[in-house]
Amino acid sequence: MKIWIDADACPRVIKEMVFRASERLQVPVCLVANKDLSKAHSRLITSILVADGFDIADDYIAEHAAPEDLVITADIPLAARIVANGGVALDPRGELYTEENVGERLSIRDLMQELRSAGLVQGGPAQFGLTDRKRFASALDRTLTRMVKRKR
Repeated sequence: MKIWIDADACPRVIKEMVFRASERLQVPVCLVANKDLSKAHSRLITSILVADGFDIADDYIAEHAAPEDLVITADIPLAARIVANGGVALDPRGELYTEENVGERLSIRDLMQELRSAGLVQGGPAQFGLTDRKRFASALDRTLTRMVKRKR
């Protein structure tokens, strides 16, 4: 079992929560990004620097994550790929992507992208806040607890 983080746009506070959970449960973490990341001070945490380009980090994660791994990503297409391969994907705002909801989330994302392109909708998601952090912390704890129990 490993935790993968789509690290380019992941908030620092989320990474820190994952690092603490990693130490507590002794689960390795791999950050994947197309920009250099500050080095974490743990033998359990590694960073992969991929080439700059559209979906390069996502492709790397999708190709290397195993079904027993957890992927932290706000990228819904990546989450859909992970779920389709039997993996577990969690949004930094605490939403667990499942076979039941990822298709709908992908459709909504595509629709909103079209509406923004047509100028009918402006802006993106709300600013990341305290409620999001709490929701993520709770979802991370529940998800890792379930995954660790299943691993045993």
